[in-house]
Amino acid sequence: TGRVTAIEIDPDLASKASVNLAHGWPQASVVEADGFAFRYDQPADAIIVNAGVSHIPLAWLDSLASENGRLLVPLTTANNWGAFLMISRRRGEKYCYPVRFASRTGIIPCVGGRDAGSEARLNAALAKADFTAIRSLRRSPDEPDDSCWLAGEGWWLSTAPVLEGGSK
Repeated sequence: TGRVTAIEIDPDLASKASVNLAHGWPQASVVEADGFAFRYDQPADAIIVNAGVSHIPLAWLDSLASENGRLLVPLTTANNWGAFLMISRRRGEKYCYPVRFASRTGIIPCVGGRDAGSEARLNAALAKADFTAIRSLRRSPDEPDDSCWLAGEGWWLSTAPVLEGGSK
């Protein structure tokens, strides 16, 4: 009853995916676009990213359904190794999301989803603690505190869990 939208930056892969999905998966469509910057036209129940990023775009968080929207994203270093993180959005929450370590991964890099500064900050975070220490993603207006594992632009990963009924 739902629909699936695949985002592919490579024109040839997008075309092949459209053809391959057309008959068996009529609820699936393929959009040729930069998935890192793509803005969804309606809230997504789930966003699954299949290429490693060094940082998380706010557009993905903003696109999550307000009740139990989920983002599965591989956060990876420059050598393409890292971890899949499951980020969930709770009802009514806009600034604090529970995060769960899902698995380690080695995966292709996301075009547009990498930058040297973010990779350096990720490497520094990993030198202090592993991905398994991450418990939440927080956004402005919250500011990074002593639980900050990694800070990005407008967001930060924290070792502190999300408390029931509130973000702090």
